[in-house]
Amino acid sequence: MRIVKVTDRTPDLTEQLMEVWENSVRATHLFLSDSEIKEIKKYVPQALNEIEHLIIAEDETGRPAAFMGTENGMLEMLFVSAEERGKGLGTRLLRYGMKHFDVERLAVNEQNPQAREFYEYMGFHVCKRTDLDEQGRPYPLLYMTCRTVR
Repeated sequence: MRIVKVTDRTPDLTEQLMEVWENSVRATHLFLSDSEIKEIKKYVPQALNEIEHLIIAEDETGRPAAFMGTENGMLEMLFVSAEERGKGLGTRLLRYGMKHFDVERLAVNEQNPQAREFYEYMGFHVCKRTDLDEQGRPYPLLYMTCRTVR
């Protein structure tokens, strides 16, 4: 796998990242209904195009297997396709973000315990909790900061 900072956000790349996003969300966000996933998906292309730094992990064919977006030291998104989970891509991407973009903050859904455990393993700790997500839905968020670099 190769880590690449995206400089040209083409419609084709956006479509490929949308596939990774949906595949990842369906594997990890079990608290969301199908209709909620479809509703959230409408906003993903805009987020992909507007995020300051978009970094992808490409497989040997050049297709994205995982991606992350960062802005102002905050990890805004990190998604790994289901078939690539557990192979270290999330770790590689997050370390890249911490090294190159000073990522030291993030928010994670409380109902996604595997993600929380991953971020804790990477040196983050919960500093704040909200009852609702950023869109006002009843999905608590855990805001985390990094105390060490792994």
